[in-house]
Amino acid sequence: MARSRTAPGQIDLLTRYREVRALSEAIAAPLSDADATVQSMADASPAKWHLAHVSWFFESFVLRDNVAGYTPFDPHYAYLFNSYYEAEGPRHARPMRGMLTRPTLDEIRAYRAHVDAALTTALPMLMPDAQALVLLGLHHEQQHQELMLTDMQHLLSLNPLEPALHDAPNALPAPVPGPLHWIEGRQGLVEIGDDGKSDFAFDCETPRHKTILHPHALAHRPITNGEWISFMEDGGYADAAHWLSDGWAWVEAERIDAPLYWRRDGRGWTRFGLDGRKPVNPAAPVCHISLYEADAYARWAGARLPTEAEWESAALNIAPTSGNQLDDAACPRPRAANGAAALTQMFGDVWEWTGSAYRPHPGFRAAEGAVGEYNGKFMSGQFVLKGGSCATPRGHLRASYRNFFYPHQRWQFTGLRLAKDL
Repeated sequence: MARSRTAPGQIDLLTRYREVRALSEAIAAPLSDADATVQSMADASPAKWHLAHVSWFFESFVLRDNVAGYTPFDPHYAYLFNSYYEAEGPRHARPMRGMLTRPTLDEIRAYRAHVDAALTTALPMLMPDAQALVLLGLHHEQQHQELMLTDMQHLLSLNPLEPALHDAPNALPAPVPGPLHWIEGRQGLVEIGDDGKSDFAFDCETPRHKTILHPHALAHRPITNGEWISFMEDGGYADAAHWLSDGWAWVEAERIDAPLYWRRDGRGWTRFGLDGRKPVNPAAPVCHISLYEADAYARWAGARLPTEAEWESAALNIAPTSGNQLDDAACPRPRAANGAAALTQMFGDVWEWTGSAYRPHPGFRAAEGAVGEYNGKFMSGQFVLKGGSCATPRGHLRASYRNFFYPHQRWQFTGLRLAKDL
């Protein structure tokens, strides 16, 4: 699943542990037991399951395997909250997670408190390898924090009342960004992949390796909602010429005619978010689009999607902690670009689809043991996204970070940046 170069200092690791765990609790704080139990689709998981699964990770891989005499909180939880670790034995079926009306949300919170107490007590005595697993678990929990938010949004969107989880005002008026600027990218032999400078990287980011980039340019910002509306008004969803064959079949079968959560009424286009239904902000980056939609827009615009290597090489000198990312449990939403002509919004706001398949870097080796199942076995049929989103916890990202989803999926904060050949 991941690797870390060295375990951080115990005080720093304990502080990080408490901060990450507290953010998960804060994200779930507005939920009722029913909100946290229901599963809206097979791709999503109930918030209660997310909260328990990340605790099961710490309990299984750190406490059980490294703390003598540790007693699991409940022996049934290993079956309920294992995700897809075959080495850990049988587990509850993913599409049936919403059937777990018991344990209750309060019981899951008690489980988290039990794990927290045991781990914080044990942390000073843990060997470096076990401390590295704690760090891995924290990055794993940050991934689930973003998933909790997007899964909650999908769930609430299916409620006819379209309830708001957060009371957030409409976006302040922002000037619509001007025309795209094209930034010429690096050419020739470049290096991508984990550079070893951060204290952590997932195994799929390794090894660092050389690749060749041909003359190309990237758009200086992502595509906006206003630009997407132009695509729609020009018949973008009705013209098969813009679409991959699989994408066109998906559009026809699912009757897709707009980004997920969009709806048109007498006032124009609106979108649903954790702040309820709001008018679409034409200046903000478009999001909740599939790879098929992103690719179709690029073709319509006379451009293409960037490759993973093009995107990563462009982001190498941009701080990964910059941009609009998740700092607290408030409502996440993409924001308008600041108008600069340089590369902007490389990190935060929306995950950017690339045209690159999620496959191993040359020389890739999965991590040893059960945790090695997390990334390597999913390197089939999915595409790489880069840059993080407004729902990604700040401090979780790197230029080499590889997110991946199937081409039809769009319930994440997914958008696009154009590229073109020179």
